[in-house]
Amino acid sequence: MAGGLAALLDDVAALARLAAAGADDVAAASAKAGSKAMGVVIDDAAVTPQYVQGIKPKRELPIIWRITKGSLRNKLIFILPVLLLLSVFAPWLLTPILMLGGLYLSFEGAEKIWELVRGKPKKAPAASKGAAAEDKIVASAVRTDLILSAEIMVISMNSIDAESLWARAAVLIVVALGITALVYGAVGILVKMDDVGLAMTEDEDSAFTQRFGAGLVSAMPKVMDVISYVGMIAMLWVGGHILLVGTDELGLAQLYGLVHHLEVAVGTVAGIGGVLAWLVNTAFSFVFGLIIGAVVAVIVHFLPFGHRGDEAGDAEHDDAEPGKTEQAGEPS
Repeated sequence: MAGGLAALLDDVAALARLAAAGADDVAAASAKAGSKAMGVVIDDAAVTPQYVQGIKPKRELPIIWRITKGSLRNKLIFILPVLLLLSVFAPWLLTPILMLGGLYLSFEGAEKIWELVRGKPKKAPAASKGAAAEDKIVASAVRTDLILSAEIMVISMNSIDAESLWARAAVLIVVALGITALVYGAVGILVKMDDVGLAMTEDEDSAFTQRFGAGLVSAMPKVMDVISYVGMIAMLWVGGHILLVGTDELGLAQLYGLVHHLEVAVGTVAGIGGVLAWLVNTAFSFVFGLIIGAVVAVIVHFLPFGHRGDEAGDAEHDDAEPGKTEQAGEPS
């Protein structure tokens, strides 16, 4: 009996070690997969704060929480099952899907640069106009998140070495939860920093705290502007890199082959070769994304359903119904 109990305990210990090793493997694979998608993560974190600019402070975190829940639904309910099915039945589709996302990111980045050059005035956020408009802006944010989340998940999927479907699913779930918490946790902290600074300015016991708080309040708008520029660059860099790698995987290897050749050439420089190689890849990816995105933006703007028509429609609606949305009651 004692021998049987000892054998059972040995088996339990072996299973525990196996489970721990599996958990370690999932954690390591998740970290690797998440790091591959970090460019899109930066873009996601840079895009989201615009949805809560200009609204009352007490609505900022509730809106971010609603977008966070929508992001999790995107990743776990819509994207994850589709990716797992494609990885089994049509893995060849992953690269074209990824390239479509890269095309969208390049287009969005080129649009943002065009608006920056043109000096297009920013509209007041819809979320500042009432409950119905808040629902609309949350839905818009979740739709944008769907594209970025799909990019994150596909990039992560492509970096997973596990053969088992369940192992891939476990890694993607960890990536989805971790990256969502990282992105929207960071966004929540960023949008509340000015409130923290304002509270610090009211501390009558410490002149240093008051000065620091005042500096924080004055610095946050500049920080948000810098983040928006980082997001713009990240869109073009990530989108262009996805398109470059995708063309190589689809058999058009000349362009990415040139970039890789230049990477290898500068990579031999002692001490800074790795940094120079990364800069070459990033610069070419950015320029390629900007060129492709600009072409798509021109095409879209000349189509009947392009942004030009949308802007005209928005202006007409604003002129026809001035102040209507402001009458909506503030959400609780």
